[in-house]
Amino acid sequence: MPPPSRANNVYGPPFPQQGAMHVGHSFDRYQQHINPQHQHPHQAQIYQHAQQVSAAARSLQEKSLLSILNQNAQSTVNRIHGGGVSAAGLGGVVTRNIGVADPRQQASMAAAMGRSSTDHDNVIRDVWADNLEREMEVLRGLVEAYPYIAMDTEFPGIVARPIGKFPSKADYHYQTLRCNVDMLKIIQLGITLANENGELAKVDGQVSTWQFNFRFSLEDDMYAQDSIDLLTKSGIDFTRHSNNGIDVYKFGELLITSGLVLLDEVKWISFHSGYDFGYLVKIMSCESLPKEEANFRTKLRTFFPSLYDIKFLMKSCRNLKGGLQDIADEMGIQRIGPQHQAGSDSLLTGTIFFRMRSQYFENKIDDSVFLGQVWGLNGNGQSQQPNGVPLDPDAQIDATGAPQPPKTPVQNGSETQGTPDHTSTPMRNATPGTPGYTPSFGRMGA
Repeated sequence: MPPPSRANNVYGPPFPQQGAMHVGHSFDRYQQHINPQHQHPHQAQIYQHAQQVSAAARSLQEKSLLSILNQNAQSTVNRIHGGGVSAAGLGGVVTRNIGVADPRQQASMAAAMGRSSTDHDNVIRDVWADNLEREMEVLRGLVEAYPYIAMDTEFPGIVARPIGKFPSKADYHYQTLRCNVDMLKIIQLGITLANENGELAKVDGQVSTWQFNFRFSLEDDMYAQDSIDLLTKSGIDFTRHSNNGIDVYKFGELLITSGLVLLDEVKWISFHSGYDFGYLVKIMSCESLPKEEANFRTKLRTFFPSLYDIKFLMKSCRNLKGGLQDIADEMGIQRIGPQHQAGSDSLLTGTIFFRMRSQYFENKIDDSVFLGQVWGLNGNGQSQQPNGVPLDPDAQIDATGAPQPPKTPVQNGSETQGTPDHTSTPMRNATPGTPGYTPSFGRMGA
């Protein structure tokens, strides 16, 4: 399948020829891990596909160069401008009940880290189109020493439900994920790097978290109105996202060759992350998500061969329940940065993971049980109705995705995490044309 059209505002360096080096990589690490001629020959097709993307973009690169240089002069590391609807959880919204620590708590943690409570902008490095390549180069230089990557995303809600017959609730929930990821755009990605001991990566002596801000237009892109209202109240500058946001396909090209993905030794950490990884797989593959969940998981393992989901780890942790902020409160971990912000959430995710590993797993997680498990996929977790009430294990899913009273047992009805708490609101700019999808009018939690 050819990649989706992305002729507008795409630019970036061409990919290296097979057997050659990509600019910015050390020779040993690149030759050993990234080049498809070496340890990953099966990934050559991915690189060839990405090369086609770069070829289409070269003509725009020269036209964009002067503009980019002018933009670079304006800003390097920008202040955080607001929050987002967290994607930790299917639909990525308020089921996590994320909140900001009160000022005294933030001041206490900031004092412990040797800084004031107001300089979280020095910890979270905002990345826009004008400093994307520079920050990706920084990450390439850090990932070998800090191979644990805590991640969170923000996106514009849930706008559609699949229609038809589904063999199981697990399949219905994957199809819900698939149709929404295919139609919507990611808004933010936050990543935080750490080493085996949980020590966070530093840049110029300062602990750093990266927050990538993607191009998103309220005029042209689909969204759920409640989501946008919440994002706007949190301080998201949609004008800036429209004018200076990162092109997702350029980001995908840089991510593939960054050393952050495709490697067994790089471990990704997330919380309730079906949608998180869905967006990243779509971005890097330049294709819609596979129709079958099994094929999606194959792609997921290719790009992210080693990943942990905190929500899945919680199954073995007594007294831990609820959303990410609930866990942080229970464990006495304070948040750095504003709520509903991908960078802040990724930092909190990483901190919780290492505290859990020490406190509940004696610093040794059994990879045969937990590695590669994503809560909400492949039958992991308990289903929820749109109002957040757990679904009757014997309930059936009708053609519109609504749970019905049980009549006969659902075949292969593994319990799986569904979409979280929602409130009905109109969606905007939503003209889904994919057969088998039906709008649900963007129901999001308040």
